[in-house]
Amino acid sequence: MSVYHRWLLKIIYCIVLVLFIVSCKAPKDIVYFQESENLEQITSGNRFIATYKPHDIISIKVSAPDAAIAIPFNAGTTSLNSESGALTTSTTAPRPSYLIDDNGMIEFPVLGELKIGGLSSAEVKDMIKEKLTEYINDPIVSVRLENFKITILGEVQNPGPFTVNNERITLIEALGLAGDLGIQGKRTNITVIREENNTQVIHKVDLTSKDVFSSPVYYLSQNDVVYVEPNASKAKSSKNSNWPRVLTSVTSVLGIIISVIAITQ
Repeated sequence: MSVYHRWLLKIIYCIVLVLFIVSCKAPKDIVYFQESENLEQITSGNRFIATYKPHDIISIKVSAPDAAIAIPFNAGTTSLNSESGALTTSTTAPRPSYLIDDNGMIEFPVLGELKIGGLSSAEVKDMIKEKLTEYINDPIVSVRLENFKITILGEVQNPGPFTVNNERITLIEALGLAGDLGIQGKRTNITVIREENNTQVIHKVDLTSKDVFSSPVYYLSQNDVVYVEPNASKAKSSKNSNWPRVLTSVTSVLGIIISVIAITQ
């Protein structure tokens, strides 16, 4: 083999080696919660309490030791059999639900209009229990948000809207519902869009930093929108969809050159 061939072969091997190393390397910006040595104990003042907003749908159920007394406060769900005197529950009627209007009000049986907007579940329970004491001894009130929905878009495995079964979910849990970020999702700049006082407010979150735990959107609120943007690699590939084919062609050509050199040595 000539000196020229040997030098050409070395150059080709170097190119192939570099391509292999680059393709196998795990970039630092895809690792969640870096600075792991400081993650064992994190004290955060990020205390989340869900409050109800206009257009939320909440269900309110009233119970009492004397079940018959609670019937008027659960309109459409229970009835008293006039012959047997027994209480029956309708299997077709839904749990009593109320739509909060633009002024934060609901119309509650017997009690009339109640200001719900801006209150938490515990505050609504206490308010209704206090008003019910005029009619019921030791009332029991349960309150639940029925339309807690979030939307996750962008570079995740399963984008779309998701219904949350309780009143508390973290950003990490929400991304888990969507099947986690794809390898080409940008973890350092997650966007959370939240409506605050009739204004769409945009928050940015870096999942690679421990600061995510103290973010004001670590706990998501109803109707939040989470967007995961593509990383630089995905953005470039979308601009030039021919690049994978070009890389394949270059690799094939290099393979042919290596084979030719090996034959002619």
